[in-house]
Amino acid sequence: MTVVTRSEHDLLGDRDVPADAYWGVHTLRATENFAITGTPISAYPHLIDALAAVKEAAALANEELGLLEPAKAAAIVAACGEIRSGKLHDQFVVDVIQGGAGTSTNMNANEVIANRALELLGHAKGEYRSLHPNEDVNLGQSTNDVYPTAVKIATVFAVRGLLRAMSMLQDAFARKAVEFREVLKMGRTQLQDAVPMTLGQEFSAYAVMIEEDRSRLAEAVELIHEINLGATAIGTGLNAPAGYAESARRHLSEITGLPLVTAANLVEATQDCGAFVQVSGVLKRIAVKLSKSCNDLRLLSSGPRAGLGEINLPPVQAGSSIMPGKVNPVIPEVVNQVAFEVIGNDVAITMAAEAGQLQLNAFEPIILHSLSESITHLQSACVTLAERCVDGITANTEALRRSVENSIGLVTALNPHIGYTAATDIAKEALVSGREVAELVLEKGLLPAETLADLLRPEVVAGSGQALA
Repeated sequence: MTVVTRSEHDLLGDRDVPADAYWGVHTLRATENFAITGTPISAYPHLIDALAAVKEAAALANEELGLLEPAKAAAIVAACGEIRSGKLHDQFVVDVIQGGAGTSTNMNANEVIANRALELLGHAKGEYRSLHPNEDVNLGQSTNDVYPTAVKIATVFAVRGLLRAMSMLQDAFARKAVEFREVLKMGRTQLQDAVPMTLGQEFSAYAVMIEEDRSRLAEAVELIHEINLGATAIGTGLNAPAGYAESARRHLSEITGLPLVTAANLVEATQDCGAFVQVSGVLKRIAVKLSKSCNDLRLLSSGPRAGLGEINLPPVQAGSSIMPGKVNPVIPEVVNQVAFEVIGNDVAITMAAEAGQLQLNAFEPIILHSLSESITHLQSACVTLAERCVDGITANTEALRRSVENSIGLVTALNPHIGYTAATDIAKEALVSGREVAELVLEKGLLPAETLADLLRPEVVAGSGQALA
């Protein structure tokens, strides 16, 4: 079947573009040049919305300054509004990883917006004499200020979703901390018996770790509210008229609802990716601690009969194609893998930020890709862990009680009452004989039964770290 096309021109010559495509020749060449991941930028809707917001703000600023005809400005604003409402996202087709510092992404946006604006003005796609992707949609801009600004806005909105997911997971751990607040167990250091605690305290620690990381992430994302829109190519503002940067920033803040600020030094802001490195570092922190918590869940649930077997993870699928009855901790395992990915992404972001030369960092596409993957995958991981695992965890209360009674670590709680020397002797005898600490203490008359029972109550042996609602 013959494909209907239209001819478009760029500095390399003429090319045929599908007549119904809103993108144009620059986008076409980018799709040919960058067949890398198979993931188009439309996979990141926050980015597409942010690009449309930047272009809308620029059109309003240019109209305000008398540089863009009101009819053209209105058409561009309307086209951008449609995109921000979810339309035409399928027209953003360039690969997320690309050479050119994001120019292909910027031009994909310019062309889609221009062609939709042309339709709104009663023209056919490609009739750029009436409204041009570069001369009108990109007026007063450069990829080098549009792309970083859009990436920052997209990241702010993506992080909001992650913060909500982390709050969900924090609440799930906190509920378990309350549920298990009187379940006594042995704490461990270096995988060896340490001193008694409650299972509630153990889960409370996981909740607090998430809470701390939420705070650190919220702090880090504040840094990326600083933008370089108006910097144009290298930060000097060439081709952007006086007042443009402030006008565009003001309109962009109104469109996005974000308290955006223009960087004090646009030359610095155009080449510096430090804010992305900072956010990525916090994402790595979240990943590391989340993975550690999942390691604990897998270890505590190991068994069911030849492991620790202290807690039960909800069974969500059969675990083996050869071993009948086997159920694996698949939810913590998938979260572990997300964490590994985030840690690797942090390395990529670090190297990309370091690799920029002179007045521009050309590697922000991989920063966008890596940040977006880390944020969205961590968000999904937190929700999955909360809903498919933590909410359904149960405690093997009797097994936990027996482990406390059988552990020589229990004697540490009795140190202040029977003395270190006597406690050491009890520990040695318990270890050799296999008898319980409490049994030996009573046999030797070191404490009355009533006193011993009182000292071994959960709220006493668990100490001041007891987790209660």
